[in-house]
Amino acid sequence: MCYDISTNLEAQLSRASRKMDLQAIKEIKENLAPLTNLPIYHTTGFSHPKLLIYTDRSPWDPEVSTWGLVPHWVKDKKQLKEIWNKTLNARGETIFEKPSFRESAQHNRCLIYINGFFEHHHLNGKTFPFYIHQKNDKPLALAGLWSEWTDPETGEMLNTFSIVTTKGNKMLAKIHNNPKLEGPRMPLILPQELEDKWLDPIEDELDVTSVQELIKEYPDEELGAYTVRRLRGKEYIGNVEKVSEPFEYSELKAL
Repeated sequence: MCYDISTNLEAQLSRASRKMDLQAIKEIKENLAPLTNLPIYHTTGFSHPKLLIYTDRSPWDPEVSTWGLVPHWVKDKKQLKEIWNKTLNARGETIFEKPSFRESAQHNRCLIYINGFFEHHHLNGKTFPFYIHQKNDKPLALAGLWSEWTDPETGEMLNTFSIVTTKGNKMLAKIHNNPKLEGPRMPLILPQELEDKWLDPIEDELDVTSVQELIKEYPDEELGAYTVRRLRGKEYIGNVEKVSEPFEYSELKAL
């Protein structure tokens, strides 16, 4: 799964920066960045933070979006609250089937850039958080789905997204061992050469197959991981830089 992430403005602008349009970057920083919750050293999707995403309609210019996809058919805020926490992640294997995701899978795919993500390891009734990042410390491009929802009471438009997940690689198999889940999961990370393919429009079944072929685990040799301080409960120090720094647990030294 992917409920906890770390990201900053530099990571979020990594795609836009490839165009080397300094004026555009300046405008994003001035107009969009203040609308987000950046920088994020740690946040959980259950707090529904606002981030920058790159959509298939705007592949190089980011949009502000709230984590937790709200399908267009949601009737009101009551139904929104009922569904919001259930759509933080979209299981990649079924995005073209599930009612909450299938329209977005067909027409509204996006990219989300993060510095890293957190997963919990279970041992003897306790959980130990790990921070997973790219070994070269470059941002990770996550595959996502997006949707727009209009509040029928106020007319306000809400742009939302979900992070697509896939089967966990060997590294995540060791870390993400939640006994309540069937096998390890991880966010769908796309190498740079495949990012645009995720955003390509779907026109026929062959295009659906092309998207489905992208849904696979990221090579574990490209990723690094280490334990960090608690992300839950009284020991949680909050959204501060120190939260993603290495922290050792004596209980895990034998692993």
